[in-house]
Amino acid sequence: MKILAGTSKGVYAIKGDEARQVLESRGVRDLVTFDGRVFAGTGAGVFVSDDAGASWSLAGLEDHEVWQIRSAGNNVLYAGTQPAGLFRSNDAGATWHEVEAFAEAPEAAEWCVPVQPRLPGRARALVIDRDDPRRIWVGVEVGGIMRTEDGGETWQLGLPGENPDLHMMCAQPGEPEVLYASTGYGRLDGVAEMVEGNAGVFRSDDGGASWRYAWQGITPRYSRPMCIDPRAPHGLTVASAPTAFSSFKDEGGAQAMLFRSEDGGTSWRSLCDPAHSPSSANIHGLTPDLEHPGGVVIGTDTGEVWRVSDNAEWTPLGAGLPAVLSAVAL
Repeated sequence: MKILAGTSKGVYAIKGDEARQVLESRGVRDLVTFDGRVFAGTGAGVFVSDDAGASWSLAGLEDHEVWQIRSAGNNVLYAGTQPAGLFRSNDAGATWHEVEAFAEAPEAAEWCVPVQPRLPGRARALVIDRDDPRRIWVGVEVGGIMRTEDGGETWQLGLPGENPDLHMMCAQPGEPEVLYASTGYGRLDGVAEMVEGNAGVFRSDDGGASWRYAWQGITPRYSRPMCIDPRAPHGLTVASAPTAFSSFKDEGGAQAMLFRSEDGGTSWRSLCDPAHSPSSANIHGLTPDLEHPGGVVIGTDTGEVWRVSDNAEWTPLGAGLPAVLSAVAL
């Protein structure tokens, strides 16, 4: 298995004991494959590789930080950016145009990351209904979930548990009405009280019209990376930490954890081994392990890449990289 790791300084290819840089770019937040091609969402636009990550070419949006790229089929791609924008390509990434109705939504004027000084909000999570690609959900940090039923002509805002601090989203395979969202403590006017219910994982059974909290009793609560296994029983894996800024540099480390649910968020179990309970390194990259059903590949802020099995065995794959923000298994 070959792993591509997206880092704060570019993409690294990991195979066996070797890790080598194959793309230099800042902030590689997303790595994803469509139709045999690999796409990278970076702080300097979209890059694409047609040879499993050996070489790369710029594919547009170079003036934007690209946080996530998703396919709607038939060569149609969408990209979410910071400042919060949504872009569409009808030709597999050769050209892009902005979905103007998204940027012009009345709520967009307030989207921000409430640090000092404030940063523009970011459209960092995308879900597209495989059965009806006109149905799209966009998670905005900090802003909420914008959803459209008509391919982006009109939009509605939803707030899971009144929480606008959206991080990642995914849909249950074969059940497009079932959505999951990971959230944090950010609010448009600052930071919410750090109590249960104000951050964590939410589930919707009606396409985002309503949400319920699915993170009861789980600590740490601040959830960010999330992925779902495309193979049954479709394990949902989530990494969490105490705060948005938890780091290996903290006294006692990041105190991060990795959790798995096989029943749609009703119950959870730890995927952490004794050496990572909790993990001193924070977990940012997270993707299914294509060679081992139920397993995942993770990347950390210490520049490490690990394979984590379904029974919580951790195997090192790479180290000495810049902070790993994303990963994909090929």
